[in-house]
Amino acid sequence: MTTARQEAFLQSSRGTPVDRFGVWLSGRQIRRYVPAFAGKRIGDFGCGYQAAFARTVLDEVEQAVLIDVALADDLKRHPRVRAIEGVLPDALAALPSGSLDLVMIVSVLEHVTEPQRLLAEARRLLGPNGVALVNVPSWRGKKLLELSAFRLRLSPAAEMDDHKMYYDVKDLWPMLVAAGFRPSRISCFPHKFGLNTFAVCRAEP
Repeated sequence: MTTARQEAFLQSSRGTPVDRFGVWLSGRQIRRYVPAFAGKRIGDFGCGYQAAFARTVLDEVEQAVLIDVALADDLKRHPRVRAIEGVLPDALAALPSGSLDLVMIVSVLEHVTEPQRLLAEARRLLGPNGVALVNVPSWRGKKLLELSAFRLRLSPAAEMDDHKMYYDVKDLWPMLVAAGFRPSRISCFPHKFGLNTFAVCRAEP
């Protein structure tokens, strides 16, 4: 039986240089598609204990909904943060439909036991013209991630052991359609030298 993880990403450590480089690359890609965060209502689902990317935009957004199994205390006190500690996708149930302008699911889908339901919830939560950004490791990336974690010890092995799935474009795209995004409003492509798959999904006006 699969059990829910007990710790958020980087809850017990600062992470390795490989971890931090991955976070930086993801943040760079997010800003490419969302150049301005002023006044936006954002959701960072599976944001990690420190919500590293969301922290960089807290002074700009209207509200940040941060969700993970555990969150740093200062984030929970921040006036612009709605902090929800819980397991995805169940932790999203209390959020009203159409309440977010941006949803980020970055290096998270591969960890959840109900990825299709998580994507459907992301679509439900987006308001008109809202954007969902999804980043997942690809099957090509699986080899490098496991080499780094299990043999070179450059990444936390527990994170790789928690992976349930890897996604190429052909795996992720139909799930996005099934979640309710129209094909004409989905851009799905390889990212990070082909080691990840990235998707930009836009809700209808």
